Amino acid sequence: MSQGYAVVRRILLALICISAFLVCSNIQLLWHYRTSLQPAPSWKASDQTPTNPIPPHPIDTLMKSAETTFQNWIAGRSSNVHAAAKSYRSRRGRQPPPGFDVWYEYAYKHDALIIEELFDQIYRDLAPFWAITPKAMRDFAKNFEHHIIVRNGTANMTDKHTPGTQTDRMEAWLELVQSVEQYLPDLDMAVNVMDESRVIAPWEDIDKYIRTEKRTRKLLSKDKVYHQYQKYEPYINHTGKLLDIAWTGPGQEAFWDIARAGCAPQAPARYRAATTNFSGPPLLSSAFPKHSPEGYVKNWTEARDPCQQPHLQEAHGTFIEPISISTTRQLVPIFGESKLTMNNDILIPAAAYISASFDGGMYSGSNTHGKSWAQKTPGVVWRGVASGGRNRKENWTRFHRHRFVSMLNGSYVRAIEMDRDSVGEGQTIVPESYSNYHLPALGLGQWLDRIADVGFTDLLCWPGTGEPTCSYTDAYFSLASTIPMPMQFDYKILPDVDGNSFSGRYLSFIRSTSLPLKATIYSEWHDDRLIPWLHFVPIDNMFVDVYGILDYFLGAGIAEKAKNDSEDAARAARDDAAQKIALRGKEWAEKALRREDMQVYMLRLLLEYARLCDDNRDRLGYVGDVQQT
Repeated sequence: MSQGYAVVRRILLALICISAFLVCSNIQLLWHYRTSLQPAPSWKASDQTPTNPIPPHPIDTLMKSAETTFQNWIAGRSSNVHAAAKSYRSRRGRQPPPGFDVWYEYAYKHDALIIEELFDQIYRDLAPFWAITPKAMRDFAKNFEHHIIVRNGTANMTDKHTPGTQTDRMEAWLELVQSVEQYLPDLDMAVNVMDESRVIAPWEDIDKYIRTEKRTRKLLSKDKVYHQYQKYEPYINHTGKLLDIAWTGPGQEAFWDIARAGCAPQAPARYRAATTNFSGPPLLSSAFPKHSPEGYVKNWTEARDPCQQPHLQEAHGTFIEPISISTTRQLVPIFGESKLTMNNDILIPAAAYISASFDGGMYSGSNTHGKSWAQKTPGVVWRGVASGGRNRKENWTRFHRHRFVSMLNGSYVRAIEMDRDSVGEGQTIVPESYSNYHLPALGLGQWLDRIADVGFTDLLCWPGTGEPTCSYTDAYFSLASTIPMPMQFDYKILPDVDGNSFSGRYLSFIRSTSLPLKATIYSEWHDDRLIPWLHFVPIDNMFVDVYGILDYFLGAGIAEKAKNDSEDAARAARDDAAQKIALRGKEWAEKALRREDMQVYMLRLLLEYARLCDDNRDRLGYVGDVQQT
């Protein structure tokens, strides 16, 4: 028995030793594993590896995709005129216009990015005009009330009118054309001085015209190409009598019905007649829109397209009751600073972007950029007037700016949280529609009080009384103090929404060191140059995603503090992501949205436009880089 006991004891001791060895080894392996996961230095010191990683947010994926798009852009940059012309022919299907080599040298001299994709807007705008005769284009332009004239390398404009926004715009655009006048052929260009766009040809007509353009594409051999633009007669101050152009003005037809004729037959908005009842808040679907499959804008083109979103006719001032309209269904060449997807105007840089003196310099921000990110207020600021159309007692709850200000007003949101009927006739939002973003039923109002400083400086009542407030909105809005643009740049987040058309402050926001949020239904000249989720953050025009976006980037969330280390690390990373987009946008604007880039764009656009106005346009081209075969 004693011998057997001794054997058992030796076995037990051996097992104990083996167990101790294994435990020590595992501890050492565990320590090695944990230390190997320590975060490597990245672009911001606050990046951390969460102890309990949370699943990627949809915004994380969108930002990663945007970076890929950007790298593909840069890979297509041309380094000489031969490469630029080759890229042009490949993308456009015809020879470049005469003067293309001069344009390239001008762009190169001014350190512009020569990436063919950045000029796509020009060709979308001009394509239908290949079906309009050159003479018809010339006759319209020289007889339009507001137009710019170029003769023998010198630019001028029609007689000045009463000082004001119209003259300021004309002078800004003339200044831009004059900066490249020595390189331009003779031409006349009609210019729209109104806020609203002017041309909406029926979709069927535009489709036919674009098919005509495609049939005209051909790469003529060098010996068949003509490189000299035709000369124009000396300018004569015409009477301004238009050539059989029918214009639809205020009160003649609902603008929505005018606009939807420009939508494709299969578009959801094409056969949705204009509504006449604008009382109460706009109705929203409980599902995410197609352009935001996970709740955040993925398809920025579709997000801005009213043809794909018929509900916007009841939720945006442009379609409810615009300030002024003068629209034609005939395809005529009018240049303007913004347009809807169904418009056929030709885009040029906005006057507010060209001249620092435009409208008293209110959009320029005095060329300031704001404090460093760490010194900025971790919140969102917006100031503006209740523009967007004629807001009346019967329709104001449907206007996009009223909805935006209401949604970011803490006391207003608190009232709805406690009792959705407490705001009565002044209700502009339906809170249930935001449940998809997993926000709590209570607490939004208190959170908004901490992070948002948003308000109107003038309610712009209609009919106007000369007062900045309206009797029908006094119970819901009080005037906010003005905040100069440079002071707004001291906030981390700067939202931007449409006014009567596009918002002229957008470029200043992009140029700042703050994060721009953008909601719009309008297109501008630079849209092909900005990538959402890389240079700015896109927002749905119903603003259903704004709380989720603010929660993501501000990092404060609805709760007072993080629940655990993982959540705290995620918030720090998201604050870094906001800073990264803010600075990427600023850096890119300093490379692709400078005044010099607007000059390069305008020169390229007018060379193409002059070719379209030339009787010999089918043979005009640049082939200086092509070897004779």
